[in-house]
Amino acid sequence: MTGVDVLDVSVSALDEAIGRARAGSSFLRAKLGDAPVRDAEDFARLPFTTKQELRETPFLDYAAVPAERIVRIHSSSGTTGKRTICAYSAKDIEDWTEMFARCYRFAGVTEADRVQLMVGYGMWTAGVGFQAGSERLGAMTIPSGPGNTELQLELMREAGTTVFGATSSFALLIAELVEREALRDELSLRVGIIGSERWGDATRRRIESGLGIETFDVYGMTELWGPGTGVECSLHEGMHVWSDHYHVEIVDPETLEPVPDGTPGEVVVTTLTKEATPLVRYRTRDLSFRYAQPCPCGSPYPRIGRIEGRSDDQVKVRGVIFLPAQVDTVLADVEGAGSEFQAHVDRDEAGRDSLVIRVEGGDRPGLAAELAQRFQAQIGVRVDVDLVPMGELPRNAGKTKRVFDHRDH
Repeated sequence: MTGVDVLDVSVSALDEAIGRARAGSSFLRAKLGDAPVRDAEDFARLPFTTKQELRETPFLDYAAVPAERIVRIHSSSGTTGKRTICAYSAKDIEDWTEMFARCYRFAGVTEADRVQLMVGYGMWTAGVGFQAGSERLGAMTIPSGPGNTELQLELMREAGTTVFGATSSFALLIAELVEREALRDELSLRVGIIGSERWGDATRRRIESGLGIETFDVYGMTELWGPGTGVECSLHEGMHVWSDHYHVEIVDPETLEPVPDGTPGEVVVTTLTKEATPLVRYRTRDLSFRYAQPCPCGSPYPRIGRIEGRSDDQVKVRGVIFLPAQVDTVLADVEGAGSEFQAHVDRDEAGRDSLVIRVEGGDRPGLAAELAQRFQAQIGVRVDVDLVPMGELPRNAGKTKRVFDHRDH
């Protein structure tokens, strides 16, 4: 039996939510059986649900409401494989909108702000989620979409944009452009809401220093409504997750046993209020940890750490697990190093693995050697460093790929 993790919600709320999911979804009914959830041990006996199962199950077979009650569908970006299609009822849209508005409030955004959304629209959840939350808050909303940096800056100046939403990669691109063209005094920016990809402290510092703003990491994924299901508060000590809408477990990705508070593991979610595409012990593949203590900000919502990577993206180099977050940790502390990087894993003819980290950096003497030493200490294997000029690595409006495994498996 799988061990019991901490329950942030009542057993009765879990039992009710799982009962609705079973009753409405033929897939979940067959998967979960009919045993009630009377206590934490019963909940821990339920099987996990995986992304692969959602991908392979037609969304109408998975849905827990009739097709007539589905008002919208979205799909994931497909970064890690086939797109995952998820259905939404009118109540799902309403709940998601209010959750995202809550994120804006946690970031100090008010109806007096002017919010420019440089995020993707269409089947992806980002654009419509960011927009609905901003409009619910009552802020002036500017749906500029991704790309076209010159248009973005023109709109910022003309509209007096104070808040923007973007991926970390695109926010970094905007920050570098503003610095290069000395435009900061022409802008009114004060807050950035950043989501959709893992990003570290080095990138955060570059964005904040370049634009003179405070940034907030927002949590979410298509399966879990979309972005807006969690956010940092002004203390920036983890992300608050909305426990009135879903329950979070942290488990060891190999054993699937719960891990202690403070220990990194895989985030597993069970939705409490989602109607059309409910999730029961869904393995998100996101790697994070749970904070044991309530946040000093006074919020009742529990916290998880900022996402460190994905369990299905991590690679082993000479038997050692490597995660991009380890690179971020080093770059944030080394003077002269940029925040953008690529990690290339390869294998020679003798079967020996190699790890080359390509990093943007200045011309400070000894920078490459210092980075190589620090990477080796942080990761646990020898690392070769390839320094490239600032701005050479790609900045994308969407998600940026940073780990390239060239080995034949």
